[in-house]
Amino acid sequence: MLKVDQLSYSFPQKDLYDKISFTLEDDQHCAFIGTSGSGKSTLIDIIRDPEEYMYDGKLELLPNCRIGYVSQFSQLDRTKDTTVFEYIAEVFIALQDKIATLCTEMETATELETLLEEYQHALDAFDAIDGHDFESNIHKKLNLANLMKHKDLKVSELSGGEFKLIQVIKEMLNSPNLMIMDEPDVFLDFENLNALKELINAHKGILLVITHNRYLLNHCFNKIIHLENKELQEFDGRYIDYNFSLLQKKIELQELAIADNEEIERNEILIEKLRKIATYDSEAARGKSLKARIKIQERLEARRIKEPFVAIKQPSIRLKADHEVMDTFALKVCDYKVSFEDVLLENVNFEIGSTDKVALIGANGTGKTTLMRDIHKNNQESISTAEGVQTAYLSQLQEEILDESNTILQEFFDAGFNTYGEVRAHIRGYGFEEEVMDQKISSLSGGEKNILQLAKVAAQGANFLLLDEPTSHLDTYAQLALEKALINYKGAILMISHDYYTIANCMDYVLIIENKTIRKMSMRKFRKMVYERHFDKDYLEIEQKKKAVETQIALALEATDFELAKGLSEELEALIKLL
Repeated sequence: MLKVDQLSYSFPQKDLYDKISFTLEDDQHCAFIGTSGSGKSTLIDIIRDPEEYMYDGKLELLPNCRIGYVSQFSQLDRTKDTTVFEYIAEVFIALQDKIATLCTEMETATELETLLEEYQHALDAFDAIDGHDFESNIHKKLNLANLMKHKDLKVSELSGGEFKLIQVIKEMLNSPNLMIMDEPDVFLDFENLNALKELINAHKGILLVITHNRYLLNHCFNKIIHLENKELQEFDGRYIDYNFSLLQKKIELQELAIADNEEIERNEILIEKLRKIATYDSEAARGKSLKARIKIQERLEARRIKEPFVAIKQPSIRLKADHEVMDTFALKVCDYKVSFEDVLLENVNFEIGSTDKVALIGANGTGKTTLMRDIHKNNQESISTAEGVQTAYLSQLQEEILDESNTILQEFFDAGFNTYGEVRAHIRGYGFEEEVMDQKISSLSGGEKNILQLAKVAAQGANFLLLDEPTSHLDTYAQLALEKALINYKGAILMISHDYYTIANCMDYVLIIENKTIRKMSMRKFRKMVYERHFDKDYLEIEQKKKAVETQIALALEATDFELAKGLSEELEALIKLL
């Protein structure tokens, strides 16, 4: 269906791919992974419209291949007056109307040849997307996604997460030969994430999905393509097995690297001795020995070059509060209410301590972001912060915090940095090297923009962080770096998130929106609720144990205790079999 062969492509600022190759065939559900900014979305754009790009190599698609596409940045049109059913059925209804119109025209036309040809084209297009059963197929998909109750709602009344699922359903029902989705999971609540999992697993056909979501990666795919450091590799199998094979390779390579380093040091001593001898003894054999040793050294140095898929640089995210809050609380909310056309939230009362780490959760569209924005503005009587509280805000709408017309350098000058050196020193740890400092923010990937937001938040030294979906668009390495930074942070945090792992690993308790108000929930009860309503308890608990063992392996590798790392990898393999 799709074959990419020896493809290379560059931006003016950087090379993206160096002779990458892969194939996608019938019924493969492929996860497309890689660090933020590695070029995943660009490669999808090239596949969708190859004529627009100047690349080297070959890209082959079957003739007349229909491509379905769901963008990571799709926005809900609040003015749209169609119902959910009409929106999904748009193509079917248009073809149905065209066929009916042509039939009517043929009843009175004297020249039928052109009309018959148009009629046959429309009929073929209708058959190709299983048009005769479209109503039944729409109902099946809506039931699968638990959205049948929204069938007659206006599209404008949907939450962002619900609309994303409706887009997925619409594209799938148009029967594409190749279905491409770019981070379809971003901002989905637990229920909608499960619905997306069901839709992906029920889809008959080829899927290519960019995602960093650990739950989807572990449950939905039978092929992995991994783009990293301009190179790409394929893996036929589950993500969890691919990840394990990378970890085993990392243990092996690091053990080899230690041995190589020792050999390089010994060889360097020999080379120095031979050089000294060669200065006073010009015998040919001495010179040959020196040249031979230098070649051995070059081979050892070349072998020491790190593998592009296991030596992935994790950003260094550091969140620090410049001063502590003297009061025991950071925030008090008393009798808060917000409404638009209808009441969204009312009778909201809660308090957050000066070092509390709190997750704000609730279904899509229940008012989480509205509340967080109001807390950040702090201009309502129902919201008060303690003396000395300084907030820093990360928005799920990145353009709220980042001026996309700015370069990276100008953005940090605007944020209060004084010199080029200060900016360079601060953002380098976040993965932004010197050569991209003059790059426009608009050209960055979604993940890079979120990391840039985190760099701005960190620079403020605030003692109360307001984080709206901070893990969105982040690759798994950046997610783990963020979790570490959240755990080590000494101030207060209020975080909106639908990422179970980040909540479970980093937060003290949960504030949950239900029935238009908010109640406090312990982490124990939160886990129990998630197990009962959304995810399998055994899976999540094994996944947590798996992460703990992976952390132990990382520590063993840091201590160069390879025997321990190998023993732990066997323990990890046993856990993976349970998953």
